[in-house]
Amino acid sequence: MFRPNWSADAAAVVLERDRVSLASALARAAGVTGNMRRGGVLMLLPQAILHERDAAREQRALHEAALALLQYTPQVSSNGADVLLLDIGASLTLFGGIRALCRRVRGTIAQLGLSASLGCAPTAAGAALLAQQPRARHARALSLRTLLPRLERLPIALLGSAVSHLDLLDGIGCRDLADLRRLPRAALQRRCGAAVLAQLDQAWGLSPELHEWIVAPPDFQARIELPDRIEHAQSLQHAAQGLLAQMSGWLSAHHLAVGQVTLQLQHERGRQAIAPTAITLTLAQAVWQETHLLRLLQERLASTVLCAPVIAVSLQVARLEAMAAISTSLFPEPGGTPQQHARLLELLSARLGPDNVRQAKPLADHRPEVSNHWQAALGTQSGSTATPLPDCLPPRPAWLLPQPLPLEIRQHRPYYRGTLQLASPPERIETGWWQGQLMTRDYHVAVSAGHVYYWIYRERIGDPEQHATHWYLHGLFG
Repeated sequence: MFRPNWSADAAAVVLERDRVSLASALARAAGVTGNMRRGGVLMLLPQAILHERDAAREQRALHEAALALLQYTPQVSSNGADVLLLDIGASLTLFGGIRALCRRVRGTIAQLGLSASLGCAPTAAGAALLAQQPRARHARALSLRTLLPRLERLPIALLGSAVSHLDLLDGIGCRDLADLRRLPRAALQRRCGAAVLAQLDQAWGLSPELHEWIVAPPDFQARIELPDRIEHAQSLQHAAQGLLAQMSGWLSAHHLAVGQVTLQLQHERGRQAIAPTAITLTLAQAVWQETHLLRLLQERLASTVLCAPVIAVSLQVARLEAMAAISTSLFPEPGGTPQQHARLLELLSARLGPDNVRQAKPLADHRPEVSNHWQAALGTQSGSTATPLPDCLPPRPAWLLPQPLPLEIRQHRPYYRGTLQLASPPERIETGWWQGQLMTRDYHVAVSAGHVYYWIYRERIGDPEQHATHWYLHGLFG
């Protein structure tokens, strides 16, 4: 059951046709009651915040909440204007039990800017009745044996089909559902209708319940109108949370994962139209839960400067693929899974910038300066599409110097912090002539007296004037 998310010090009242439909705790403490007229509210609380009830907006919020809750169960149904029913019988083990699942559901509802009263019971009607008691001490009953005593203590006013007959039932001394069930069924049906008995039987588990499950739309479209102009990007995090929660429910309902999401920031229109600001998150591995996406979005929003105030936010998804099955291996991978490594790269790229997090990309070229190519860790970089070098090459170091360092020659041997001893046969490279950059080198692995290994080369074609042999240090082995 959903309620407005009012603060504790807010005296707020919702009016429907100039009569009180709902009041906050502070307003009720001041004497505001249901069905009171607008004038009576203003007399008791001149500073009260009055809201006109918007049925269309309520239905839209209920639909958004149902879409977000599809990530916990595919069976979500609406039972009334402010009640959603979830069949969680098959989800308890997956989410760690009833307490953990309730915490997650409550957190998802909070991301949408709503608050909810939760009730859990073996019957849907019983859970709905328990949810209408937000301050009840026992809002969860996992068996009929514990559910029935709690239902009997509930007031008759919670039974929707009996609201129009409260005066009649109060006149004969019926105060709670236990009193109502003790009345003769035939007389109760004749005076109050069959709907009262049907709702009681469903809550007590005596008759079957039929539900029309909510079906997720084939395409995902989510947009939120902001209550005020937002001038700082970080203030959009709360709105983005609600959109990501809806996306997670939609993806779970269709068994899909997303590899790219785009947050469109709609700006306030002045004399000239301003194009929306797009914040695109590209993932190394597709995901369907919003937790990781929210962390990436927080980093991007922290570094985004808005060109104009934002009045609306929308979310678009791309690169959809089938949801990957959960690993069932007995022993986890040491050092983290590939998914965890990919998420770390995505987080670092969002925090430091895509161009500041790079990975090696070897190319099919024998020149070390060319074959050791770097690109952004996420996505591909335009350029050569050559295939990598084969694995049969001689050993090469992982650390190359930006520019080869000329070496001294002492006693006809290369010298770098000591005399270097050649430890491998030469690797001859002759290439680059077609680009006007002829390279003629013999590479060796050299070792110093301190057992440090270097990668050095000798120019086979020396200085044409001095006919000298030049040695260079090009890399170091770890």
